Amino acid sequence: MIGLFDSGVGGLTVVRALLKSAPQADFVYLGDTARTPYGNKTQETVERYAAEDARYVIKHGAQLVIVACNTASALALPKLQEAFPAVPFIGVVKPAAKAAVEIAKRRVGVIGTRATVNSGIYDKVIHKYGEKLEVLQQACPLFVPLVEEGMVEDQITKIMIRRYLTPLRQANVEALILGCTHYPFLQPAIQRFMGKKVHVIDSASVVIKQAMEEYPQLFTAKETLSQHIAFTDTSPLLDRLATKWLGRPVKAEHASLSS
Repeated sequence: MIGLFDSGVGGLTVVRALLKSAPQADFVYLGDTARTPYGNKTQETVERYAAEDARYVIKHGAQLVIVACNTASALALPKLQEAFPAVPFIGVVKPAAKAAVEIAKRRVGVIGTRATVNSGIYDKVIHKYGEKLEVLQQACPLFVPLVEEGMVEDQITKIMIRRYLTPLRQANVEALILGCTHYPFLQPAIQRFMGKKVHVIDSASVVIKQAMEEYPQLFTAKETLSQHIAFTDTSPLLDRLATKWLGRPVKAEHASLSS
């Protein structure tokens, strides 16, 4: 069983990548929609929320936990590994950073929440693999609520893409990391704005690729399929968004994080 969690619906991009690569895999996904977004929270709060999320998916059988949230990956991964030593964790930062280094020769752009950008984690990890690369980062705090509202092709979203990403386009970045798992829902519009020469890196697909390489036994077919999606705050809107984005009917379970 694979466990995945995010601050909201954004981690469904990782579920979508999982279903595309291994539709037979057992998984449980938790979206902490009652407390989203994590990107404007303190590190202490993110660590606490992430531990509660991890405890939920582990309690429901997760043998591997994919932290499908860039903010939690940036701020809470060491604490999670310390709190749950028997369960391996994979964050979304390292796979995306390595993918960018393989592409870019001079400049990498990173967009994310304020917490992710302020943590400096992408700058640190990218320079670990590509010392000479210039890393340009941009916080895009309004992207998460726009995605959560399903406004991925609205005019206001296109305006915000232009406002946030113009400096990165003018800097001629060669690769752009979508440093929040909500952002792949905006990928078509972001790609149109940045142009065909810029490689837009979806952290969802690369983290699933790494997980499958490291833990192939968890992605094999089982006699009975167990796939569950849960939110801490359920609503018909969330079910509709999940159904649209996953391309399959979704009626999410309500998750209680009380111990």
